[in-house]
Amino acid sequence: MIEEYAIVTAVRDDQASLVLERRTACGICGQKRGCGNATWSKMVKSQPHEFTAHNAIHAQVGDAVVVGMDEHAILRSVWFLYVVPMLGLILGALLADHLFANQFFVMLGAALGLLSGFYAARYWAMGSDAKSHGYQAHILRQAEDSPLEHCGSAPN
Repeated sequence: MIEEYAIVTAVRDDQASLVLERRTACGICGQKRGCGNATWSKMVKSQPHEFTAHNAIHAQVGDAVVVGMDEHAILRSVWFLYVVPMLGLILGALLADHLFANQFFVMLGAALGLLSGFYAARYWAMGSDAKSHGYQAHILRQAEDSPLEHCGSAPN
């Protein structure tokens, strides 16, 4: 289970709207100097992340909670969203290279394979498996401490 800290902003039935806001680029500590992630975070100006989660513990608005999601569901999503389109690109290029001697058709085959992979990922995402209970974030418990309290270095 992958866990993260969040604040409840709204509650509706058994669902809660949450805001997830990182204090640093990587979310680990408050170190500002000598960290490439902190520099990148200053340039990008990250925004808070809003999402909904299953509220089994009946958290109320303003509560700090720990939210979790099954890592197998995340890995399955990564497979379909990244690996399947890339395999389509490679297979399309190999098939076009085998059938045609012209490099234009190889590039076209790669593009069509990539688009086919994206279509397959979209088809999977719209299917019932992607909307199953495993892909829903869950509020696990009330947050007892700040995520930055366990940092090994002090903020500058």
